[in-house]
Amino acid sequence: MRYLTAGESHGPCLTAIVEGVPAGLKISEKQINIDLARRQAGYGRGGRQKIETDTVEVTSGVRFGRTLGTPIALVVRNRDWQNWTDRMAAFDDTPSDLVREVCPRPGHADLVGALKTNTDDCRNILERASARETAARVAAAGIAREFLADLGVEVFSYVTSIGSAVFEEPDPLMSAADYKPLAIETSEVRCPDEVATQAMKAEIDRAKDAGESLGGTFRVVVRGLLPGVGGYATAEDRLTSRLGASLFSIPAIKGVEFGLGFEAARRVGSQVHDPIALDGKAGFVRTSNNAGGLEGGMTTGMPLIVTAAMKPIPTLMTPLETVNLDTLEVEEASKERSDTCAVPACAVVAESEVSFVLADAYLQKFGCDNMADIKAAVKAYRQRLRTMSR
Repeated sequence: MRYLTAGESHGPCLTAIVEGVPAGLKISEKQINIDLARRQAGYGRGGRQKIETDTVEVTSGVRFGRTLGTPIALVVRNRDWQNWTDRMAAFDDTPSDLVREVCPRPGHADLVGALKTNTDDCRNILERASARETAARVAAAGIAREFLADLGVEVFSYVTSIGSAVFEEPDPLMSAADYKPLAIETSEVRCPDEVATQAMKAEIDRAKDAGESLGGTFRVVVRGLLPGVGGYATAEDRLTSRLGASLFSIPAIKGVEFGLGFEAARRVGSQVHDPIALDGKAGFVRTSNNAGGLEGGMTTGMPLIVTAAMKPIPTLMTPLETVNLDTLEVEEASKERSDTCAVPACAVVAESEVSFVLADAYLQKFGCDNMADIKAAVKAYRQRLRTMSR
């Protein structure tokens, strides 16, 4: 299962095509729209979210609420397009009063993209490099999430820090899987702790008053995974590499950790690796989850726990210095309408990327034609695992 997106931030729409989807999967348009709304929410978001109310249009690959086994096309309209029709027209003449973006923002794709493509207008780059593109990813991932849910796999996320405000967890690798999604989604920063939520909001308020932006960290948690999904034989088989690549495809992500992550490098082996035990009912289990649910590039059956770090948004209301592409003189970087903090939204995008990788791994292991055959294969695999632990 994979996706491809197209569209610009201020173009008519964002489009996603998802292929490799098995036939017979029930799809909920309402659930995809809920995820799109989650991506738009969060304390510290900017003015664009007041204009857009993202909803999905499914234009192919689904009939009567179930997939046909053919590519699925999804569209998310940009309401702001009506304010940009002349400046972003596909075929009309260039407006005589067009103002080019010639002051690239440090930390954004503006300058290096302009150098790469030989353009004197950074808008040709920033329209596609914008985080707005992630709305198409979230819409597309609705298909992967439905597939995983149908097999008993749940994906959620929560924010662990914004700026210097941190959610202090006693043992996150064991407690993360026990958090309730409702407690997360009712927090304005998607953090399941009220004290930490208020501290994060205060941090965002201070940054906004100073014309600054903030990054932070979040965790993606996956419950209900079977052991042995993924592979060890090649680099491409390993879920560690595939998940890492997918998360780093989100432009603002600067670091990814599985389980203990960097902390594992500071401990001795006996404090890192998860002891194996045999449970009469569950079979082979781990008594800890320092690996974060992955060993040798494969799932262990424990919850998958991935922590990611997001950098502050490059657009600053108090801009940094840059160089004007026309005059080659020092100027302030350009300003686009932006957020103070988008960490809660980024976590939702990360859920989407993780969902795609895991859905594809399940399809590789259990077949890809139709849901009836896939469920039968999963059932047979579960039965075989039970016999191996007796």
